[in-house]
Amino acid sequence: MYEEPRFLSGGDRAIFVEFGDSIDPDVNQRVRNLKLAIERAGIPGVVESVPTYRSLLVYFEPLQVSAPKLRETVFNLLQSAIENELPKRRLIEIPTAYGGEFGPDLELVAQHNNLSAAEVVRIHSGTGYLIYMIGFMPGFPYLGGMSPKIATPRKTTPRLKLPAGSVGIAGNQTGIYPAESPGGWQIIGRTPLELFHPTREPPAILRAGDYLTFISVTPEEFTMIKETVRNGTYRLNEESID
Repeated sequence: MYEEPRFLSGGDRAIFVEFGDSIDPDVNQRVRNLKLAIERAGIPGVVESVPTYRSLLVYFEPLQVSAPKLRETVFNLLQSAIENELPKRRLIEIPTAYGGEFGPDLELVAQHNNLSAAEVVRIHSGTGYLIYMIGFMPGFPYLGGMSPKIATPRKTTPRLKLPAGSVGIAGNQTGIYPAESPGGWQIIGRTPLELFHPTREPPAILRAGDYLTFISVTPEEFTMIKETVRNGTYRLNEESID
């Protein structure tokens, strides 16, 4: 973590506030603290702020506030931002069917790491993952905490189409494709949950700062859950954590 955050230009309508040069939970918390402080301050001209692993991107309307003035205002919020109490974090269960048609690359990940497919599933579903940020596409969670025992390089040639809910591994990261999409991650499973829907409030069920855990389910359970999601009766399994 930097001793002092760095302010960088993001063009004529945005600034970056960068807190460090590594993927670290403490750095990410500072990012989320500042986002909350900016939202509470109601700074004239600020359009939106977008948290990433280690920086906050702040969009602004230059006819309402200049970049130098915005930097000064945000800088003055930094100390009070540290003291902000963030919303309670949630631990969310993500039911996932592994292998077979749901995870065509499970065996490849197992072979790459000299493990059995069952061991990959046990390791992948045996921990909680911090949601550092949402990006790439609406609702896509970038997760921290995956065991290096199952790390696997991304594909050299991406697939042209992945089903919505595909759970993948790329390097030392794991994530979930919320919508049908091209993708180069190694797909080990699929969740029947709908992570993003534009007419739902809120549209995304996951948010930066929450944790999630993958729960292994059978193909039959996958089908049943998918039906309850479709008819609107599914209830997300979640709990508040300290």
